[in-house]
Amino acid sequence: MLTRYQGSRKFNSSVPGAACAVKLAFFLCIAAAPCALAGNYDISYLWHTDPAQVTAYKTKVGKILGPDVARRLHEVRGKDAYGLIYRRSGGLDSAKTVARSHSRLLTARGLEPAVPIPAQDWASPQVPEAAAPPAVTAKAEPAAAIEPASSSLESKVEDYIKNLRRRGLIKGNERTAWLIYDLKADKKLLSINEDIPLEAASLIKPFIAMAYFHQVEAGRKIYNSRTRARMERLIQDSNNSAANWVMRRLGGPKAVNNFLRREYGGIFRNTSIVEYIPVNGRTFRNKASAHDYSRFLYALWNDALPGSAEIKRMMNLPNPDRLYTSVPGVPVGTEVYDKTGTTSRLCGNIGIMVSQRADGEQFPYIIVGIIEKGRGARNYFSWMRSHGDVIRRVSELAYEEISGRYRFSDFSPGNAGPDSAGGNKEAAVKQEGG
Repeated sequence: MLTRYQGSRKFNSSVPGAACAVKLAFFLCIAAAPCALAGNYDISYLWHTDPAQVTAYKTKVGKILGPDVARRLHEVRGKDAYGLIYRRSGGLDSAKTVARSHSRLLTARGLEPAVPIPAQDWASPQVPEAAAPPAVTAKAEPAAAIEPASSSLESKVEDYIKNLRRRGLIKGNERTAWLIYDLKADKKLLSINEDIPLEAASLIKPFIAMAYFHQVEAGRKIYNSRTRARMERLIQDSNNSAANWVMRRLGGPKAVNNFLRREYGGIFRNTSIVEYIPVNGRTFRNKASAHDYSRFLYALWNDALPGSAEIKRMMNLPNPDRLYTSVPGVPVGTEVYDKTGTTSRLCGNIGIMVSQRADGEQFPYIIVGIIEKGRGARNYFSWMRSHGDVIRRVSELAYEEISGRYRFSDFSPGNAGPDSAGGNKEAAVKQEGG
């Protein structure tokens, strides 16, 4: 399988990670190169353990981006994988512009976005015959993940949900979707119903913000203090009026939907935005899949989307959430970039968690949890709280998986002690659609 998307994502339609055992994120590839060329950035399209896959992908990218770019595409070798790089001279800002331009063309043809990567003195893809593998110790490679014999996290979550169904805590008319993606290893750890379009509620509000920032970067909209205040209400407060205000300035839900499909079709494959959010927050017709949220968050984390830094800033503001707030197994101080979604038929949370080991190394991962109900819950607040706790438990399981894979206990034997009582950012969601 091809693995690419901002340094190493999936080429096939199944997405980032899956069965392909690529254990190296784009920032690991950076560390693997022998010498960074200060100030310059290249563009990365793919990292894969099979050099033949890189060669095949190079042909596809060259045909889409044209002969001028094709001549500057190079197959290179990192520490644990082979890569496809567009060599250039220029700083980060210009590299982001090029990456976004290339990404629009690639995603329109079903490929994934490109990503800027610090320029290196890249090694040739040919492996020297007499090359001996360097000695590696736990201290020399603190980021190396322990690979489980099977997908233990997926089994744990499946067993947990099945148990809730047996006990009647998740009803027969309720569907769930889950996706957890290790950004450090560039590996999908959990995928359940990832491509099923489900009601979106407020989970799509970051999509709407990104669409607006695209117009800002194109010079067709302005982003001033007034707009910033609206955007913060949109993301931090999950304000429905703010969402409608932004959509109206983009031409309405249909225009936003068409834009996302046209410009970022490789990300928003199962997204459908067809209505404004009613005043009462009872929005049931807009849809997206767990996979779409994951692709969006991956691109956002790697600054490959318009307004990435500003959207991440707003998603990191204090707000009610189900990934960190009151989650006993997630340590206080874990960074959270998230968006919730809640109606009488939908309880969800999407986000990026950044866990930190005692030695200071950070381990970001994507988590998407969605529970959709066939009919509106009779007791909205009770349903929201109980199903929000289901997402909290899955978030706890995700943190346990990450901390185990990266041997957190080896660096801090007391890692699961008193400081792991869960955060408390804000009170519970007060409005539907939030």
